[in-house]
Amino acid sequence: MSAPANAAVPQAEQSLRDTVLSRGYLRLLLLCVLLGVPIALACFFFVGLQHLLQHWVWESAPEALGYAGPPWWWPLPALVLAGLILAPIVTRVPGSGGHLPVNGLGGAPVGPKELPGTVLAALATLPLGVVLGPEAPLLAIGSGLALLAVRRSAAADAKARAVVATAGSTAAISTILGGPIAAAVLLIEGAGLGGARLVALLLPCLLASAAGALVFTGFGDWTGLETGALALGELPSAAGPDVGDFLWGLPVAALIAVLVTLGRELGRSTVGFTRRGSKAARTVACATAVGVCITAYALITGRSPAEAALSGQATLAELAADPHAWSVGALVALVACKGLAWAVSLGSLRGGPIFPAVLLGTATATAFSGLPGFGTAPALGLGIAAAASATTGLPLASAVLAALLLGGDAAEQMPLIVAASVVAFIVGQLVRRQRPEGATDTAGAAGAAR
Repeated sequence: MSAPANAAVPQAEQSLRDTVLSRGYLRLLLLCVLLGVPIALACFFFVGLQHLLQHWVWESAPEALGYAGPPWWWPLPALVLAGLILAPIVTRVPGSGGHLPVNGLGGAPVGPKELPGTVLAALATLPLGVVLGPEAPLLAIGSGLALLAVRRSAAADAKARAVVATAGSTAAISTILGGPIAAAVLLIEGAGLGGARLVALLLPCLLASAAGALVFTGFGDWTGLETGALALGELPSAAGPDVGDFLWGLPVAALIAVLVTLGRELGRSTVGFTRRGSKAARTVACATAVGVCITAYALITGRSPAEAALSGQATLAELAADPHAWSVGALVALVACKGLAWAVSLGSLRGGPIFPAVLLGTATATAFSGLPGFGTAPALGLGIAAAASATTGLPLASAVLAALLLGGDAAEQMPLIVAASVVAFIVGQLVRRQRPEGATDTAGAAGAAR
């Protein structure tokens, strides 16, 4: 290494030390800590109220009418009502109810003026069965409340406001991602601080580390030799993936990426549809189409329409707990009907794109888990990672999310999870249509970090 390069390292370290220990930066850290508490409380009540309304629409109301569960026709009036509520919000309320979910979680941070419409759109429509998640509204709550707190501060410049908005979004999204690690990785990777060079460097590093972990795991099992690697002792976990899991799993990850990417492309076509003619009327038409898709699932399978409606969080938990309760035909119907409903919702309604996609990926992988040599636990892990990676374009954050969701089984499944995340990212890039330069296609909360 040359002398100038050697000299640059201490200079960079000194610059970082000066920044971190400066009074302005320490005040910013304190402000973010103080903001995290009220933002988390606001998000807690938002998620709690949304869940309460969802429970009433899909459980209490049908029971009050004498049904054991929501009948097959239930999604039709529920989604028409969602469209009628959302139509005036997207056409008349500041902020139009939030970002279009087909563009991911990104875009400019939602300010205090746009925040009420975003919250209203989410609380009034997501519980009615819109096939989107709460993650985008939560990010909006975090950034909106954070910007509201510093709006009257003359000391906060544009850069400090961007940092505070990002911190607020991180505090908000961590409430549903299992903690701060996944939220921080999502926000950092989504911000694209390293640009295309970071992604180009990240992919080979992820694949190399996955291959290395697989080799170490395999040789450790075959030879019985100890490597002295960092470990926490014995933990309850499923068996790690073997050659069969990789041979089946990586093509399945590619298939998931194709399905998810095609769904997003259909969502972009839906955007064009809603912008032609009366936006309000076409928003209602799209919501009705979502209701038709969910109803079709109930009629085809004889199962509850709630499985194909909503964000998919509850159905994902049921599928992971007892994957054999679904026949392959029911899983295929779930992917087809919910996938079409998700695609329409992406371009016309309001919410987050990730949670339904994760269920679609998991259902797809589970449908193939009966193949010889392909285990259920590896299928669950790769389904989560592949769908999240294809949806967000963030392979590292998707692998972390899958690991957190798998819990104790994650350590054994990480090689396959990481490889599936990278494969899905690459296939997604191959399948999606090239858009004109400057077109919006951000997947993370990049706008909040700018």
